[in-house]
Amino acid sequence: MKQALLVIDVQKDYFPGGKSPLYQPDKALTKINQMEDYFITQHLPIIYIQHVKLGKKADFFAAHTDGVQFHPQLKINSTSLKIIKHFPDSFRQTNLRCLLKEFEIEQLVICGMMTHMCINATTKASTKRNFSPIVLSDATTTKDLFIEDKLVKAEDVHESYLTNLSKIATVQTVEEFIFN
Repeated sequence: MKQALLVIDVQKDYFPGGKSPLYQPDKALTKINQMEDYFITQHLPIIYIQHVKLGKKADFFAAHTDGVQFHPQLKINSTSLKIIKHFPDSFRQTNLRCLLKEFEIEQLVICGMMTHMCINATTKASTKRNFSPIVLSDATTTKDLFIEDKLVKAEDVHESYLTNLSKIATVQTVEEFIFN
């Protein structure tokens, strides 16, 4: 089954100093870099997804800002496959499906940010499109959330969404993926 690595929203605003820093994004980035190395050595495609918010009310990832840029530690080069999206679902109003068809991809390996938003939406969309997704639990992260003034810690949000996604996708660590 031919695979592609989907790296979602690993952008400066999600890191310390950005407009919407996440829980331990550098830890997730280290794992994402391991996956990039693996896919490069296997000569398999890596697709980088960049979320760009349009309009003056963009709270982060605003077009034409430093924060919308990919994190510089990603292994992006001039031949990298990149897609800009404007919605949590990486398939919505993008050419992702066409690109996957062009490369004859049958399975998506998903990593990036945030577990409860774009990872969740894209995993569900890839399941509906029969891409048998694998979500890399330690190569994703999220942030603390609030509901009715109650704090829900990022670790709990992350685990909850991964548990939910495990019903429709394979959830693995990077080590489990590479060495199994």
